[in-house]
Amino acid sequence: MATKIVILSLVFFLTLATSIEASKYQFQKLKETNMMFYMQDWETGANATATPVAGIPHKRWWILGFGTIFATDDKLTVATERNSSEIGRAHGIYVNSALDGSDLHLLMSLVFTNKEYNGSTLEIQGADRFYQKYREVSVVSGTGIFRLARGYATLETVYLDIPNSNAIIRWNVTVFHY
Repeated sequence: MATKIVILSLVFFLTLATSIEASKYQFQKLKETNMMFYMQDWETGANATATPVAGIPHKRWWILGFGTIFATDDKLTVATERNSSEIGRAHGIYVNSALDGSDLHLLMSLVFTNKEYNGSTLEIQGADRFYQKYREVSVVSGTGIFRLARGYATLETVYLDIPNSNAIIRWNVTVFHY
């Protein structure tokens, strides 16, 4: 009985604390931020930024392999060239989640290091049907100037080398935040 009281008290406290934090923002107008950048996703060659970390036993772990999980620390740049100015990094994982190999599920933090957004992050989640020219993923949260962010990102592959699992993805991001 005492355990139930402690648990209920904890739930009440957390609910109250969350309500107080959220109420700080209820009368503020949402800001809209639009940005465009490129994600340099390289599994091979010098300075690789993504690597398979798990997959189905006795099957090839690669971008088109169902069940393959990649860890990533991809560079976010202002242009398509790998040596263009860096604005941040994409840290996280993606999983090939389609039996036919045509779909990745993204779970990543976009960690900004440029002057304008330095230290802020956007949290990304969604299906990346990479064979489609354009696809959308969700912005589900953020930190720093993007606290309580929500929005979406439209992805477009501008370079794809499937045999070597290398790609450059253009991100057009629309974020609503306080």
